[in-house]
Amino acid sequence: MALRSTVAVHTATVGYEDIAIPVSANGIVQPLDDFQAHAVAPGAVKKLFVTVGEKVSKGQELVRMDDSEARKNVVAAQASLQSSESNLKNLQNGGTHGELQTQTSDMSAAQVQEQQAATSLSALEALQAKGAASANEVATAKQRLSESQARLATLQTHHSSPYGPNDIAPLQAQVAQAHAALEAAQKALADIDIHSPMPGTVYYIPVAQYDFVAGGDTLLDVADLTHIQIQAYFDEPEVGKLADGQPVTILWDAKPDRIWHGHILQIPTTIIKYGTRYVGECIITVEDANGDLLPNTNVTVKVITQQRLHVLSVPREALHTDGPNNFIFKIVNGRLRKTPVQVGLGLNLTRAEITQGLSEGDTVVTGATTEADLIDGLEVKVVKAQQ
Repeated sequence: MALRSTVAVHTATVGYEDIAIPVSANGIVQPLDDFQAHAVAPGAVKKLFVTVGEKVSKGQELVRMDDSEARKNVVAAQASLQSSESNLKNLQNGGTHGELQTQTSDMSAAQVQEQQAATSLSALEALQAKGAASANEVATAKQRLSESQARLATLQTHHSSPYGPNDIAPLQAQVAQAHAALEAAQKALADIDIHSPMPGTVYYIPVAQYDFVAGGDTLLDVADLTHIQIQAYFDEPEVGKLADGQPVTILWDAKPDRIWHGHILQIPTTIIKYGTRYVGECIITVEDANGDLLPNTNVTVKVITQQRLHVLSVPREALHTDGPNNFIFKIVNGRLRKTPVQVGLGLNLTRAEITQGLSEGDTVVTGATTEADLIDGLEVKVVKAQQ
């Protein structure tokens, strides 16, 4: 059978290398030290003192809100407290000034009625002795005197101790509630202007100056961007390969020339559904963050789950398969020799560990420069060799 004409090929030399076997996953950047400012009450953003990306110091003012409503709330709470305290004091003193005057007037009238009833009874008893008054008239007078005395006694008792503990307790509770409301209003006023509790970088501002915001709305986020972690999501089949401390490389599409490094801090403890995937959540510490990896960024992480040190290997593109068998094309005397090989555990996207079939220094073909098929015995010439 006639052989084809000489084919130009790329080659590589078989040698010993370390092969890292990674597992990839997607992840989200999370700051470890983060401050999210919220509006303590509805109102307008009066002034923004910072911009996104600006570094701030601890205690620095970030946002000033319109405090007119907060001040009104303090005044209203003060008035409510004064009213509650006044009501309690009046009750403890027996009532308001008007109530005390009414009590005094009622007792004076009751005393007059008692005296009149006593005088009437004495007169009727004297007339009865002379036969000029009946027994029924005397009995009626006695009943009238008894009722007058009972009413006077009741008024005197109420005047000396008009309100008991059951009357005072609700007003004491109202005073306590008014105190708490005033403290809350004063705190809301004090917190109306936002200051940074930590040094860091402003990385998110969803509002603009003069915007009206509801109570609880987010105003901005500050974080220490030199202390971050990655929450990564590994597919279930890969979870068993993970271990604490394994080295990690981190890639971000927005900065393709930059690589960050870290290690696994916490391996997954359970499997959850994440969209259409079943994954394990893994926490990764970033060791060389310097502020250029932003919070909530989607990144790719690669965990080195296994390393094969100083093993005989070839470029991955030199390896071919034929069913369950692996082979490479080795160059011997200027021609291809199809050589069966055994592949070891060291296998990644760029290198393949060879445990049988090759020797150090052998020259293997990684590909032709044209669309020509590579076959056993083909005459070739080397146009480029990998180092």
